[in-house]
Amino acid sequence: MADDWRNGGFGLYVHWPFCEAKCPYCDFNSHVSRNINQKQWLNAYLSELRRAAAETPDRVLNTIFFGGGTPSLMDPGTVAAVINEARALWHPANDMEITLEANPGSVEAGRFAAYRDAGVNRISMGLQALNDDDLRRLGRIHTVSEARAAFDIARSCFDRVSFDLIYARQHQTLDAWRSELTEALSMAVDHLSLYQLTIEDGTAFGDRYAVGKLRGLPEDDNAADMYLATQDICEAHGLPAYEVSNHARPGAESQHNLIYWRYGDYVGIGPGAHGRITKDGRKYATETYLAPNTWLDAVSQGSGEKERSTLATQDQANEYLMMGLRVASGLDIDRFTALSDHPMSEDKLKHLNDIGMVEQTSSHLIATKDGRAVLNAVIRELLG
Repeated sequence: MADDWRNGGFGLYVHWPFCEAKCPYCDFNSHVSRNINQKQWLNAYLSELRRAAAETPDRVLNTIFFGGGTPSLMDPGTVAAVINEARALWHPANDMEITLEANPGSVEAGRFAAYRDAGVNRISMGLQALNDDDLRRLGRIHTVSEARAAFDIARSCFDRVSFDLIYARQHQTLDAWRSELTEALSMAVDHLSLYQLTIEDGTAFGDRYAVGKLRGLPEDDNAADMYLATQDICEAHGLPAYEVSNHARPGAESQHNLIYWRYGDYVGIGPGAHGRITKDGRKYATETYLAPNTWLDAVSQGSGEKERSTLATQDQANEYLMMGLRVASGLDIDRFTALSDHPMSEDKLKHLNDIGMVEQTSSHLIATKDGRAVLNAVIRELLG
């Protein structure tokens, strides 16, 4: 299975850990800092790129994704240098997708034009809501009018622009979400990421929820109704779900995220970045130090990696199953069997098929629309 990763492709994830403010729902590795030495960060990124490329020589690089944090706070020269170094270290695909995440509060026309000139060809923007009251509840530092202005700037610079929205927010009704989603679809270019609000431990929302101070969250049935309405409305507007939380016009899917879901290889650099790398016939899970200064210090000593673990083939099969069932195209049954060295349980497959959670083609296992609505339960059944 040394070349199994080729089924998914090869990408690069670059984590920028800084934000202008920490959102109360966010459990990503993000930090607020007013003094950032861009040159120091660039040198660290370049060092990590060279280290990673020495382990993955002669590969075609399909995608680069600048995530965070708020990568639109990065100096465009830093972004350009990272892209140029990656192009020099690996073989860039002719259609390489290069995405940069942005928040509306950090969008400037000149900066965005500079990102475009640096090689970025896709923007993913965190709008999160089209309602000023809800933006304030979510801790966002932009208004709806600022979000629309930023979105217009992005569209003027890039052919491919996606944006995120969060639903099942405090005091949100199904009718209000239907109206907001329809408004969002009138703005959408070709891609939307639509996430249900989840309350994570270790976040400000998590702390409030634990003491009963996060009120107005929809009941589970109402949140499920919002999810199902999301699928129907987006499909009717020509942006069907190609993954549980992602919708796109055919051909406009996020190629970088598809590497994850198709279980390819990806290098992860920057504080808290994860990776999956195949080397000498073995697949490794990589993890980097979370704290920015700790990561910088580690890189100066030769590597920003915190740990690396070998993934047994059954672990790989399980990860492929968890990723592959997220996408509408499903997972390749023969590939799963080859990784696992044994087929899935026919009894479990029959049960899930009988209750309408999965369906099978001659080659693929696919979670149905109903199955994707309760995907974690479907996956637990298959892995149990």
